[in-house]
Amino acid sequence: MFEYHSTIKMHETDAGGVLFFANQFKLVHDAYEAFLESKGITIKDLLVNTAFHLPIVHAETDFKAPLRVGDRVVVRLKMKKTGTTSFTLAHEIYKDGAQLTGAGETVHVCIDKNTGAKIHLPKELLETICPGFS
Repeated sequence: MFEYHSTIKMHETDAGGVLFFANQFKLVHDAYEAFLESKGITIKDLLVNTAFHLPIVHAETDFKAPLRVGDRVVVRLKMKKTGTTSFTLAHEIYKDGAQLTGAGETVHVCIDKNTGAKIHLPKELLETICPGFS
């Protein structure tokens, strides 16, 4: 499991001062990028220096409780499933590390950068990212 810590900012909230629903995905994606960086992989490296891309082809998140400006959050990522061409990350968002406020998953598919066709996940990538999850 990987943990990402953040604080809810004003620009992430709606007119009622509550985290705008789509920004749950922003938090999850920030956590995903931080996880990759912890493994020595930057999004820029993936986009520029590899022959593949890892687009998200499915995303879902459930609202469990509101988050407001200044709330400290922990996003916990866990590898839910790996296949030959894709992997699924489960996420949970906690206020103050304790109260569950959101949960869901994202599915990332490996595609050839030039053709857009699905390809097998590179073995090196799986060896790098999978040990970081339990």
